Amino acid sequence: MRAKLTLINVALLMCAIVVACTVSLMGMRHFFLDTIDEQLTSTRDSITESNLTLRQIEALSTLGIALDALSPGSGERGLLPHSDFRFVAVDASGTAIRVAGLEPTGRQRDLAAAVADAGRLARSDRPVDVTLDDEPFRVTAATLDDGTTVVLAGSTDFVHTNIRKAVKFDLGLSTLLLGLLAVLTMIGAHHRLRPLEDMVETASAIADGDLTRRVPSSRHPATEVEQLRIALNSMLQQVETAYITRERSAEQLRQFVADASHELRTPLSAIRGYLQLFDRGMLNAPEDRDRAWSRINSEVDRMHRLVDELLTLARLDQRAELRLRNTDVCALVRDAAADLRAQQPERPVTVRADGVLLVHADECGLRQVLGNLVGNVRVHTPRDAPVELSVRRRDETVTVVVADRGPGLAEEDAVRVFDRFFRAGGGAGSGLGLAIVRGVVDAHGGRVTVRRRSGGGLAVVVALPAGPGGRDGPGGSSVAGSAPAPDAGPGPGTPTRPA
Repeated sequence: MRAKLTLINVALLMCAIVVACTVSLMGMRHFFLDTIDEQLTSTRDSITESNLTLRQIEALSTLGIALDALSPGSGERGLLPHSDFRFVAVDASGTAIRVAGLEPTGRQRDLAAAVADAGRLARSDRPVDVTLDDEPFRVTAATLDDGTTVVLAGSTDFVHTNIRKAVKFDLGLSTLLLGLLAVLTMIGAHHRLRPLEDMVETASAIADGDLTRRVPSSRHPATEVEQLRIALNSMLQQVETAYITRERSAEQLRQFVADASHELRTPLSAIRGYLQLFDRGMLNAPEDRDRAWSRINSEVDRMHRLVDELLTLARLDQRAELRLRNTDVCALVRDAAADLRAQQPERPVTVRADGVLLVHADECGLRQVLGNLVGNVRVHTPRDAPVELSVRRRDETVTVVVADRGPGLAEEDAVRVFDRFFRAGGGAGSGLGLAIVRGVVDAHGGRVTVRRRSGGGLAVVVALPAGPGGRDGPGGSSVAGSAPAPDAGPGPGTPTRPA
């Protein structure tokens, strides 16, 4: 590219120099020729207007020669005309004749022979070009009163000599300018195109696997190359992010498959073991068969729940269409609290969800979220640990909080609590409950977070957009909105519990 730019610039400058030199040389030639033509024309007009004959001119010439001989310093000047100026007198037939008793010289005879029609030339307004002894001349003619024609010629050899000198000078200067332009263009192109070379190096490094490489910044932020660098770096950042996301997704998928296989293998192994005992006749006693049958049913139920949870996560990953409608969150929270009281009557349950608070959401999905959160508290906290369920609305966000005073979570476990198949401390459950909660909340455009409470315990906060139609019912604004935010902050020595 640098070579092409250099060639283009040199070619353009060369064309400009050729045009400029051609115009200037033509102008110089016309100027010199016009000067010679003016001199010849002026001499011709003077001879014509003098009304002299050839004899009168010869007499005047003889007188001039005598006076010239008597004048001081006459030996320093020759009697012949200047070498750049020639004249010859010709008769009607165009033959050179004597002037002042002098026979015409060879050059005068050549001049007379070079002019085909001296009379016609005398009637012409402009001198013409002739060549004598390979030397260019401009020629005109004047007619005397006795009919004699005087041919006047001025050499233009000095014009062509000067033009040749000018051409040589222009060629030398043009060559110097073209060479200087080529060098400067190469240097400038190398400097300007250096960002493109950096882009090539960066692309090669990325092709070799280094996705962290970026095109370095340029000192010319307003150029198109710098704009290309910014766009390329943005694209590379997106490519790197997409690649990292794909790798992370692939790793999560592999881990998910491994965890799911492990979770399914345990009940399958138990069922297979009991069936092998039954097949070998080792369960003869009725109480042994009943116990084996009960265990098989238990493991089948466990597999069924696990498969249902996996299907739920798969549908959430596929962004299944939600059945959105105005749903009373307060009523759902009160129902979840009633279910918890029915299952664990001895557990203290506090509900701050009076009135009506509507959100535009999938009712079945929200019931599953609350059921998983309450079930998580029921399984992983002591039966006498207090639980508080509250609902509040702030601006366009409805917040549902399920807080308990159980053993809480360690800080490193709180970060992974929403991962699939994660169970803090190897506790009970499949480890998919909170993953389903996050999937359902994300599908609604909400956000779910976990906060460790000072003094022990855990608070799960679900924030949902109120959406269209979301409004407070009678008394909902004052009652449901009065729930205090759960206290947060890790306390030293916080015990752990399964998620």
